Amino acid sequence: MDYSQIFMYGWGLNIMMFLVNLIIALNILKSTDVDTMSKEHQVLAELKLEIDKYYPNRGYETLISYFVPFVAFYKVSWRIVEMILFFSKNQNAKMFDFMVYRYQKEITVAKNDATSKNK
Repeated sequence: MDYSQIFMYGWGLNIMMFLVNLIIALNILKSTDVDTMSKEHQVLAELKLEIDKYYPNRGYETLISYFVPFVAFYKVSWRIVEMILFFSKNQNAKMFDFMVYRYQKEITVAKNDATSKNK
C-alpha cells in the first residue's frame, strides 16, 4: 500500500463522516419546529460569538481537518462517542442541550486557559 492509497482511504473516511454529520443535522431539522429552532439558534449564536473570541480561526480548523486524511474521521468519531455518552447520562436531552453543553465546556476551558496564561 502506497501513500496515495492511504490518503484516499483517509479522505474517504472524512467524506463518510461529513455525510454522517449531514444526516444528523437533517434529521434534527426535520424533527424540530421553526419556533423552537429559532429560539435555539439565538442561544447558540450567542455562545458561538463567545467562542469566537477565544478561537477566531475555528472555521478554518474545521475546513482543514476535512482536507487532512483521517483527521475529520477521528474528530467526528470522538464527538459521536461523546454524544452517545452525554445522551446515555441525560435521558431526556436533545441535540440542542448537547450543543450548549459543548459550547459552554469549550468556553470554560478557554477562559481557564486564558487566566492561567495571565498569571
